[in-house]
Formats: sequence, C-alpha cells, structure tokens
Amino acid sequence: MSYADFIQQSEDRDGVRLTWNVWPSSRLESTRCVIPLGAMYQPLKERQNLPVVTYEPVLCSRQTCRAVLNPYCQIDYRAKLWVCNFCHQRNAFPQHYSAISPEHQPAEVIPDYSSIEYTVQQRAPLPVVYLFVVDLCVDEDDLTALKESLQMSLSLLPPNAMVGLVTYGKMVHIHELGCEGIAKIHAFHGKKDYTSKQVQALLNLSGGAGAPAAARPQTQQPPGQQQQPQQTEPSSYRFLQPLEQCDMNLTDLISALQPDSWPVPEGRRSDRSTGSALSVAISLLECTYPNVGARIMMFVGGPATQGPGMVVSNDLHETIRTHHDMEKENCRYMKKALKHYNQLAQRATTNGHVVDLFACSLRQPGLHEMASVCDLTGGHMVLGDSFDTALFKQSFQRVFLKDKLGHMKMAFGAQVEVKVCRELKVKGALGPVVSLGRKGASVSDEELGVGGTSAWKLCGMDDRTTVGVFFDVVNQHATPIPQGQLGAIQFITTYQHSSGQRRIRVTTVTRNWADGTMIQHIGAGFDQECAAVMMARVAVCKAEHGEGPDVLRWLDRTLIRLCQKFGQYTKDDANSFRIETNFSLYPQFVFHLRRSQFLQVFNNSPDETAFYRNKLNREDVTSCLIMIQPVLYAYSFEGPPEPVLLDSASIKPDRILLLDSFFHILIFHGETIAAWRKAKYHEQENYENFRQLLQAPVDDAQEILRNRFPVPRYIDCDEGGSQARFLLTRVNPSATHNTSNPWGQQEGGAAVLTDDVSLQVFMEHLKKLAVDGQ
Repeated sequence: MSYADFIQQSEDRDGVRLTWNVWPSSRLESTRCVIPLGAMYQPLKERQNLPVVTYEPVLCSRQTCRAVLNPYCQIDYRAKLWVCNFCHQRNAFPQHYSAISPEHQPAEVIPDYSSIEYTVQQRAPLPVVYLFVVDLCVDEDDLTALKESLQMSLSLLPPNAMVGLVTYGKMVHIHELGCEGIAKIHAFHGKKDYTSKQVQALLNLSGGAGAPAAARPQTQQPPGQQQQPQQTEPSSYRFLQPLEQCDMNLTDLISALQPDSWPVPEGRRSDRSTGSALSVAISLLECTYPNVGARIMMFVGGPATQGPGMVVSNDLHETIRTHHDMEKENCRYMKKALKHYNQLAQRATTNGHVVDLFACSLRQPGLHEMASVCDLTGGHMVLGDSFDTALFKQSFQRVFLKDKLGHMKMAFGAQVEVKVCRELKVKGALGPVVSLGRKGASVSDEELGVGGTSAWKLCGMDDRTTVGVFFDVVNQHATPIPQGQLGAIQFITTYQHSSGQRRIRVTTVTRNWADGTMIQHIGAGFDQECAAVMMARVAVCKAEHGEGPDVLRWLDRTLIRLCQKFGQYTKDDANSFRIETNFSLYPQFVFHLRRSQFLQVFNNSPDETAFYRNKLNREDVTSCLIMIQPVLYAYSFEGPPEPVLLDSASIKPDRILLLDSFFHILIFHGETIAAWRKAKYHEQENYENFRQLLQAPVDDAQEILRNRFPVPRYIDCDEGGSQARFLLTRVNPSATHNTSNPWGQQEGGAAVLTDDVSLQVFMEHLKKLAVDGQ
C-alpha cells in the first residue's frame, strides 16, 4: 500500500490526517523537519460501519493517564489484564469482561475498530434549545423572505425542541409564547448592556430551573392514591417552550412581525441594537438552560448603530471602518465592540451555547467585531447580500440536515481530550475550540494556537468540523526509541448527540518512529495537503494577532528551509534542484496561500476577511485546500471535461471554465463561446452539441451547490465582463501586460493585469534560495 492510499484510508476510517506519517524520533530531528507534527481531526466524521456500543469505555487505572482501551493495547487473556500503550500501566479488566478470549474479543480491541463510539446511559435525553434573534431594521421584502425561512425551519425541528423568539431594532423584545388572545412582549432598552442577573430579575425567572424541568418526564399517580397538585411549569416556559406545544402560536408571532416602527430620518441609518440583543439572548439562556445544548440563531440585516457593540454611528456621512482604517488605528468604535463581543463569547462558551450569525446586507454588517462569538462557540457564519436570496435560504435550510436515522447532523457541549505517548507532548489546537485548562505531564511548555492544555471545549460541531492539533516531540537525541515501538495519539470526544444522548467517540492512531539516519523514510510519510492546511491556519492565527507582512516572510522562510532539508540538489546550482512527488505541490499551495483572501486583505472588507478566515478554521482538509488553491475545470469540443491548471494559460476563446473556490462557483465563457451564446446558436436545432456544451458546466455547478455549506455565490460571466475578475484574481498570472508576450496570443492564454509574480518566477527564486550555500 502506498502512503497516499494509507493516508486516504486513515482519513476515511478515523477522520485523522497527520502532517508526518513517520515520526522523527527526537526533538532535534523534529525541529529539523521544519513543519511541526500535527493532526487534522474530524470528530464527527461520517463512517458507514462505525461501531456504536452501549456501555462505558474501559479506562487506564493510572490517574495521570486515563487513556481508553484500544486495539493497540497488549492483552493477556489468561490473566484478564491489558497494558496501556500510552503509559505502559498493567490494568485488570472489569468483572463483566470475564468471558473475553481471542475468539470473543470486545469491540474496542478489534483491529479495524480504531474508532469506536460509546453511548453513555443517562436518565432522560435533554432537549436542544433554539432561540431565534431577528433584526427588524430591514426592508419589508427582506423581512418577508426571512419570516418564510423561519417558518420553514420550524417544520425541520424535532417536536421536543425548545424554541424562543427575540426581536430587535431600537429596542430589544423577548416574546412570550404562552399568551392566549394577545401577544405579550418584554422590552429592553437597546443602549444598555444587561447582565444575566438583571435579565433574570426583570423577567422574574427562577435561575437554572428550565433545563431539569424540561428534561424530566411527567409522572402519573398510581391508582388508589390521592391526586397530587400538578407540578407547575418552570418560569422559563413563558419564553421557551417545546415546539409541539407552541408551534401555531410561534408561527403566528413570526407572521405578525413588522419592520421596526421607529422613524429613520433622511441621511441616517436605522437605530440597530445588535450588541444589546445578543447580550439579552445569551442572558436568557444563561439563567434558564445553563450547560444544555442550545443554539442562538441570530439574523443581522446591517451594522449595529447604538448601544454596546455598535460599529458605526447612525449618520450616513460616517463610513464604517475599512482595513486601511484598522491599519491607521482610525476605528472609533472597534475596540469597544470587540471587547463586548469577546465577553459575550466567553459567557456563551462557559454555558456550552452556540451562536450562529446569518448576516445579509449590501453594507458591512459588523461581522469583524462579532466574529469571536462564532469562532469560539463553533457556530455557523453566513454572509450574504439579502435574506431574499438562494444563498441565504438554502444555507439556512442546510443547518437542519438530518442523517439516515432522522437525527440532525449537529452536536453540542463537546469536549475533545488528547492522550499522547511519553515521547510526545501537546502544543495546542487551532479551530472552534476553547481551552479547558487541563494541564499535566503531556502538555508542552511551547504553545501554538490554543495551548497550555490537553483538552478543549467545542460548544457546537457538525460532521465537517475539523480541529488542528499540534504536537511536540520531546524524546532526546541521546535516548533512542526501541525498535518496533509505535508512537500513539488518542482523541476522546465526549458530546451531546442531537437525539439528546451523551456519546463518547474514541479514535486511536499509531505511527512508526524513524531516527535522523532514515530521513528518506520520514520524508516519504509527508502529507503535503494536511501540512498546507495546518500551516495556513497558523498563518491566519499570526495575521489576526497583528503580524501582517511578517506572516508572508515567515511562510517564505519555512518553505525555503523545508526545500533545503528534503530537496536534492548540488550546492549553488538551481537547475539541479529536485524534490520528491509528495513535496512537489507544497510550494504551489504556499504560492496560492500568499495571494489568497486569507492573507491579502486588499479589495476585501474586514467582514469578508472575518468570514473567510472563520471557514478556513473549521472545515476539513479537502474543503480548505479548495479555498487555498481553487479547482478549475475546462469544457470544450475537443473532449470530455477535464481539470486544468489554475493558470491564465488555461483561458482560451473556445473554452468554458468552471472555477470552484469554495466561496464562489464561477462559469467563465471564452470570447468565442460568449459570442456564439450571444448569437443564440444554442437555441437552433443544428447546434445541439453547442447546447450540450453550455449545459455541462451548469449541471456540474449545480451538483457542487447541492452539497456545499454555506452555499457559494453562483456567477455566470463572459471573458471581458466585470465578473470575470473573480477568475482573473485567482489564476497564476503566467502572462501579464509586463511579459514579453503581453496578451498571450501565441499560447492561446489571456493576460492578467497585475504586478504579482507568477508561479514560475516564484519557483525559480525558491530554487535559488534553497541551493544557496550561505
């Protein structure tokens, strides 16, 4: 089996990809490998034959270890003992394992079951809470479309789901759901920041009483006994009720919503209290359903213009901040808004609640400041132009996708704990995680991302959520690892399933060690795709902490050192440089990453940058690679559709190109094709082949749109049109207005008006620096 097949098999079976699949055996050798040892872990990776058992996992008895029994442990069937492969502790099996034998093995030690899921028994499943927070400062058409989407979502929720409604404009309103005849609303001032205790007092709520009462089934009195007074419903039932009880009432409330009635003078923006509304929503769940799976689904139609979290004033003459303003520190409201939303994010994560942001506005809605509530809670972030577009409607609908058993593809209150063998330590994690502060001997002194812990909290996740975990090899060079000993990593993910069950998924992976004399073996196990995504996350993390241009220099230095270590060359001879196949695409990934919207903020608003970086930090390896280096397909009369280079030379007059950049799906018609289409040849019977050629990329684009979340922007354009810029900014500019063949006439490609260097020039300079003897 080749390493490529092994890597794919490991991802399919365990949802794990490692930067190195043969590990350097000492700290010194690990440092020389340049790219850190890391794993991209997908906790809820879908697997058809994933074993699910209904008993508790067996843990190592050593208190500082507590690893779970797995297929790589040594087992003594006679003595009924097993040896932990992390700390080498000998452990006795529990009494109910007394019948095990080589012929009757428990599921967790079967070699193919390196990933296994335990369903933990509990008294009663807990319901999931959905709190809708709706912006009323939008025009009537937008609000009508949003109301239709909200009513549609009610039909997709399980009947026992707890639901509630908060609306906001100049004021914040919490709607009561149990009122008969007349709607009852509790109003909060939009310019105030309310604490949890204040909301609890103003709403007359009994703290924390909602969750247990909602989860507790009603009991009947035995016959012959005196009927006891019926238990009163918790005070939170006025605002949060099971959908099956309030479906009609909530539907009527949503139908009756009207745009905010406060007048907006000419030259002014609407008074929008986004920060206060989110604070009230978090406070409501904080004092009614703490540490219970809950989603705050917030719909934002524009920037906050008053109260805590405001990002711009309501005077239209004042423009919202740009990247240039941020560089010059000319942002009047940004620091206070960032502080406010960071505090709200911390409160939400403490209680295990998820915050989703659906921001639809032609202007910036303030996502840059609000991003932390999604980044830390694992919530969805969707950025669109209007609530009346397919992008929003389909994206919102896909939040509620269900699996084959009818359960939603979402999980709540997750904890991911990482166990490592003695030769490794945990440096940190990058993804929608919050530190649980779990220190110990397995935690490295060096931190990368969210470090200083071996366990993290994920308030919400789905089957695409992926966490990048970094490791430190701590074994000393003078202490060789015994021949045949495997290095091991174990991921223990505890979470609340959408059905309300508590589940534990355990994934254990092992790899071989290799010392410095076996550098070819280490290099053969390099996963360039996983490495590119993990380094991209590190680069974005550095960029967000204000390092700016230094990030590009850091990426360049890292790439040069990697090529010097694993390349084959003659000193000071660039033409002699060669590199193995499993390294050959990595420089290309770095080239496109340097030019991508993750690091180049030109022509992007701060909100768009926050949206793009949020997706890079949570999607799986394949999706992140498409974001870094988009996929380009060509359609022509010369043959079937084929993938082509992401290069300006691929643009030809008689071709149709399909670009998938994850965020955009673009169909680009070459000059000749565009002219034929404009002449409507495809509508004539004699040109059936041309009609089929035009239809082929449309069908493929629809297939991509059908399976992508969030739904990408769909763009149909012609060569020379304004929308063609989405393609021209992503292709490698091998032909520009500055090259000797300025318009690419001989090669049939198109010229790109840019001063960026091409991939060819980038590689030439890389080779020169890699072979430099200094």
